[in-house]
Amino acid sequence: MKSRSALLRNAPVQRPYKDTKPLTIEEVDLDPPGRDEVLIKIAAAGVCHSDLSGINGDRPRPTPVALGHEASGTVAALGPGVDDLEIGDHVVMSFLPVCGHCAPCSEGRGQLCEPGHAAGMKGTLLSGERRIRCEGVEINHHSGVSAFGQYSVISRRSVVKITKDVDLVEAALFGCAVMTGVGTVINTCRVKMGESVAVIGLGGVGLSAVLGAAAAGASRIVAIDLNPGKFETAKAVGATDTLLANDPDIVAKVKAITGGGVDHAVEMAGAPAAFDLAFQITRRGGTTATAGLANANSRFQLPPVALVGEERTIKGSYMGSCVPSRDIPRFIELWRQGRLPVEKLMSSKGPLEGINEAFDRLERGEVVRHLIVM
Repeated sequence: MKSRSALLRNAPVQRPYKDTKPLTIEEVDLDPPGRDEVLIKIAAAGVCHSDLSGINGDRPRPTPVALGHEASGTVAALGPGVDDLEIGDHVVMSFLPVCGHCAPCSEGRGQLCEPGHAAGMKGTLLSGERRIRCEGVEINHHSGVSAFGQYSVISRRSVVKITKDVDLVEAALFGCAVMTGVGTVINTCRVKMGESVAVIGLGGVGLSAVLGAAAAGASRIVAIDLNPGKFETAKAVGATDTLLANDPDIVAKVKAITGGGVDHAVEMAGAPAAFDLAFQITRRGGTTATAGLANANSRFQLPPVALVGEERTIKGSYMGSCVPSRDIPRFIELWRQGRLPVEKLMSSKGPLEGINEAFDRLERGEVVRHLIVM
């Protein structure tokens, strides 16, 4: 079938994207879904830094590629072997397919699924196939989703069914920002009621971590960013304190606020300097976690003696240490109860044709989440 999709032909691409137009809206041919695959009519897709990192070269991907990984939609067709979904079902996509059989999956750590990661690196679906073509040339899939388009063929292992009373536009946020941010706090750090949390980097994922900390009952939630324009939203979703990341006295201020440092510092900026700050503001015996995807060539240095003498814990978090089929419905239920006001993360909405300008706005820090609505 025919579909219109946003394709990235080459990378890296320089800004401003409204002029260089790294993404071109093109008519593509979609193969029918193969075994254990589904055809999804995309409802909405979030503009995320993970997509931006493919455009600016921070995380190179095989090109040409159909970008977009945070999305929701409806089931339009079923491939052979898919017997637990029906046409018309509402779904949220996960940006990593979970095979269910590899060593990490068998341990309940699907976020580390080995075949899923291998497929993502190669630009294929979990089956190893590519289902997108443009003028006879195969197009790579992005994170197994490729959501910046009208339709997409996706592995059943990348799809989570949700109830039809959930607004599909807002539901898209649960596929990446909410899953990663809330999951990092709840699953990776296991924040307990009354503990203190700092979040460095207040993009969609970072503000979702603030949401998660508030839902977990954290007593102090310190939100930190270089852009003070994000502080109002941070307070609206649960931050008790806001600080500028480049304040020369920030470490002392955090320690004063929290009585010696936070129990959990979560770095979401994807920068070594941000991780270093997170480590400095973590109390003795505390946990420093990162879900920020820095450039692969970035490095940071830590004093090993602090890990021993202060019994520090450092953790990485991918996909919020989530099991998508378990956690996305749970987080949606918390949203229903008013405990995760995810709608406050939505800055704006727009059509597919405005996608390059949307990435300019994201790069400038003007939006938390802009949603492309099909």
